[in-house]
Amino acid sequence: MSEEKRVNVKIEGRIYSVPADLTILEAAKLCGFNIPHLCYMNGGKCSTASCRVCLVEVKSDRGSRCVASCVYPVADVPAEKGFEVRISSPMAVKERRTSVELLLSNHNKNCQQCVKNQSCELLYVANVVGAREDRFVGAKTPTTYDDVGPGIRRDTSKCILCGRCIEKCKEAQGIGILGFENRGFNTIVAPAENRSFAESPCLQCGQCVLVCPTGALSEVSEIEKVDKAMAEGKYVIVQTAPAVRAAIAEEFGQPIGTPGTGKMVAALHRLGFYRVYDTNFGADLTIMEEGTELINRIQNGGTLPQITSCSPGWINYLEYYYPELIPHVSTCKSPHEMLGAVIKSYWAQNKGIDPKDIFVVSVMPCTAKKTEEARPQNSVDGLADVDAVLTTRELARMIKRAGMKWDMLPDEEFDPDLLGDYSGAGVIFGVTGGVMEAALRTANKILTGEEAEILKFEAVRGLESVKEATFNLNGKELKVAVASGMANAKALLEQIKNGTSPYAFIEIMCCPGGCINGGGQPFVKPQYLPNEDMNIELTYRQKRAAVLYSEDERLSIRQSHNNPQIQQLYKDFFGEPCSEKSEKYLHTSYNANRVKFPKK
Repeated sequence: MSEEKRVNVKIEGRIYSVPADLTILEAAKLCGFNIPHLCYMNGGKCSTASCRVCLVEVKSDRGSRCVASCVYPVADVPAEKGFEVRISSPMAVKERRTSVELLLSNHNKNCQQCVKNQSCELLYVANVVGAREDRFVGAKTPTTYDDVGPGIRRDTSKCILCGRCIEKCKEAQGIGILGFENRGFNTIVAPAENRSFAESPCLQCGQCVLVCPTGALSEVSEIEKVDKAMAEGKYVIVQTAPAVRAAIAEEFGQPIGTPGTGKMVAALHRLGFYRVYDTNFGADLTIMEEGTELINRIQNGGTLPQITSCSPGWINYLEYYYPELIPHVSTCKSPHEMLGAVIKSYWAQNKGIDPKDIFVVSVMPCTAKKTEEARPQNSVDGLADVDAVLTTRELARMIKRAGMKWDMLPDEEFDPDLLGDYSGAGVIFGVTGGVMEAALRTANKILTGEEAEILKFEAVRGLESVKEATFNLNGKELKVAVASGMANAKALLEQIKNGTSPYAFIEIMCCPGGCINGGGQPFVKPQYLPNEDMNIELTYRQKRAAVLYSEDERLSIRQSHNNPQIQQLYKDFFGEPCSEKSEKYLHTSYNANRVKFPKK
């Protein structure tokens, strides 16, 4: 392997040796300088250089000029030829400040009401560069406000045209829903023809929301729906997805990777929910149904490969872009929808409560779960399985609104009755490869009646975009694959489409890294996390994943089929996996002629 090419660069009067393929911004960061920036996404190259906030002065014997450090190659400013990069020179300071002031002149500054209050990157750089209030005053670009879609809201009055959302959609999902519309002063970021998200082939995954530096993109809040249900005296029951516990503590100033399960449960109890359950119970139920479905397909010549159905962003992608592959997708509802259906049937019957008086709230790491809630296929006898979906961020807002001090909350357990037990297999659903691993832990039991000796399947762990492995189950080789991010999954889908797929089972998650990186999770911005690792974008997913794997390790029950309350549920209500009754409550269907999202 050839040695890494390096170059000497002079920054603020000192010479540093850095890799030659970096930009000035990246090299400066490596040398201990944080140049303000907005359009650049940490962990990826900037393609637009549109915000002009990262301007630095480059001096040479030919004079001085300001350049955008996010795209300017460090190789073009070699110290040996007299070049010097100045970050704090009067010229650079003035130009950066002017750039931010121009952005602010066209920005809706209702900061108190903004969802990005306390995490707004525009406000952060305005403070850093010393932007002056109303330095430029004039007309503003006409506003588009779009909250018609079930998951994502768009407010162009707060958009700074940085292009991050455009690039993220291409990078993560490979589809490019967003783009620059119109020209000149009237330019906005929007779906084609400035359509609503509801009428665009958008996955509602929220990856664009995660990278938006302002409040131009956010989730559609359902907090008021929950408040209304409580005020009406409904039995408001809440469930939380596994990935939520891996990140919610970040909303209260805790380091990334801080487990939040116990305090989160305590907060939910204090918010007045009638019962607090864990979606992991639904995950265990999913494994029983999905695992049985897979074995039935293998043994009876069914459509293979079977693909998992837990990620609603992936299901949206399937219906829009690969409807011909619907027969390959498991008919199982996602875990929170299954649990909602069980609460309004088995639980309601056991408690003697009319299902119409029950209001199920799911706390999810995902904005696309809000679209799943609205699907008519996810209802039984005219009652929706789930009535409201809150993101991790929305739950944090409710806790803060209630005045709770996170550090003073005790660690409490989920309510134990009927639906309270869960296995380690259910916990790891929140990370890419987790559904596959949970299924493998149970598949051997379904096939042979014996417990598998191996509980840890390293081959499907890790945050690689695509993973594949071969396992021996009851003397039969089972070839599997795992993908996260639709840009990565596309190759697997094309294989199926062309009839060349070698796999029997494929797990697909819409968000890169899985639910731990869902569009409803806390914002991860390096400037607000000074004590975290420098290359935060490469590590935060690993730290959140470690929370889930750690909880799996500490649990005594680590296989879904060994959950005693799951066993009791089948004994008392469903009979067996994939029975006629479980098909009614736990399975769904898909739309091969998808045009738009259903209205709530």
